[in-house]
Amino acid sequence: MCSPLRSLLLISMIGCVELISVTTPHKHVNVTKGESALLQCMFQSTVQTTTALTVQWDFVSSSSSVLQVYYYQAGKDVIPSSYEGWVQPPYSPGTTKNASISIRNMQPSDAGIYTCQVHNFPDVDGPSEANIFVNVLEKPSKPYCAVHGDVESGHRVTLTCHSEHGSPDPKYTWIRLDQTKTRRPVLGIGTEKGVLEIRNISQFEFGEYQCNAENAAGISTCTIELSAEVGDGVIAGAVIGALLGCVLILLVVWFIAHQLKKRKYNRVKQAEANEMKRSTPQAQQASDHATVATPASNLHAEEDEPHV
Repeated sequence: MCSPLRSLLLISMIGCVELISVTTPHKHVNVTKGESALLQCMFQSTVQTTTALTVQWDFVSSSSSVLQVYYYQAGKDVIPSSYEGWVQPPYSPGTTKNASISIRNMQPSDAGIYTCQVHNFPDVDGPSEANIFVNVLEKPSKPYCAVHGDVESGHRVTLTCHSEHGSPDPKYTWIRLDQTKTRRPVLGIGTEKGVLEIRNISQFEFGEYQCNAENAAGISTCTIELSAEVGDGVIAGAVIGALLGCVLILLVVWFIAHQLKKRKYNRVKQAEANEMKRSTPQAQQASDHATVATPASNLHAEEDEPHV
């Protein structure tokens, strides 16, 4: 029924004020990233004709910007270009009294408030709109595990775990696995932000650690190994690297010394060869001189002999 006051004010214009009621069965909708979201909106009108029916859907993002998603008037659907191909309009809302829409491939940026407004003149009073809060869930991306500190008995070691993506923000938990992949209690101090601090690590705490990043959309994991061999391997690697460096230096020194010795030997051999070349003509000249002098001495000897 119309109130007396409103009746007095409006009866001369449109008669008794008509009522419209817009409702939604789900004010909060959760949808996983990439899936379609069904936004339900129904209405009731005291006016039987729907020739003046209008339906409008708006979206208010987290940054408070308002976008029109869908508009219906005089039996025609109007979908903005930014939502064209993404929005499934309602089927014959004037007949079915159903103004629900569906939006496919929802992304985290599509999370926010969606408003359904319905008007059917001369209905001018009543709840003409309904709000739906949409939350887009995204499974945590594969987290990255890291270890900080010296993995040696008695030292403090910190493990960190973080996922780049996930909505709502994931919560992180650490567990320790033995050789049979059986869960063991973690003795360190952990936080929901993915940090696990082991202040005084011992051999009983060595092993494989697994980080779970979890939210309403799912769970992702990463693992990391804590072992004294990690630290020993680093030291062994450094020692081996130093030994290889020393061997390389010795090889370089030996090669240089060998080259210098070879050059010195070549110079000595060349000097000896030159000396032999110079001494050969002198020896030849002395030999020739001795050959010529011998007959002359024999001639004198013959002259001195007495004749018989």
